[in-house]
Amino acid sequence: MNRVVHPIEVESYRRLRARLDTSHFPPLTRAVVERVIHSAADLDYAGDLVLDEADLEKAHAALHAGAPVVVDVEMVGAGITRRETVCRLKDAESGPGLTRSAHAIRLAYEQVGPGALWVIGNAPTALEELLTLDADPALVVGLPVGFVGAVESKAALRESGLPAVSNVSEKGGSAVAAAALNALLYHPTSAEEKL
Repeated sequence: MNRVVHPIEVESYRRLRARLDTSHFPPLTRAVVERVIHSAADLDYAGDLVLDEADLEKAHAALHAGAPVVVDVEMVGAGITRRETVCRLKDAESGPGLTRSAHAIRLAYEQVGPGALWVIGNAPTALEELLTLDADPALVVGLPVGFVGAVESKAALRESGLPAVSNVSEKGGSAVAAAALNALLYHPTSAEEKL
């Protein structure tokens, strides 16, 4: 992917790296950590994020091979650049014991099946619902925000053993979830690195 980086972004990353040494992180981990920090101007994410380089490598390959990307809300999809996303929130309905966000995840799974990358930045109930499905995800970016259910849903994601990017605190949101996916999207493939 040929991406022109704006001088403001270059300067932002220079300042970020002047304040925080990220050179010890493996390549994809570093890309995700830096892009999340950049999206929120919050250096604390360096110690709050939980991710695994091997999971990121597999997700990076799946993403660049065309695996579908599912988002919980349109705000997350709007933040993911240069890639179509699936969001079924407009089609979803709430019901007894089921939020619209959870129903949207069910609808999305029916549409895309296993192997997708799931990016959840808003609704803990969307992440909780995903964990009940046999989604066999390439990656779950589970960064919902909030004081109710966010910490618990992210802990459940980590306990599930699924390949994931999450964080320990209540922090998260659409911008940081999209940023984590964009980090993988922007990171060159081995073929691009040889150019």
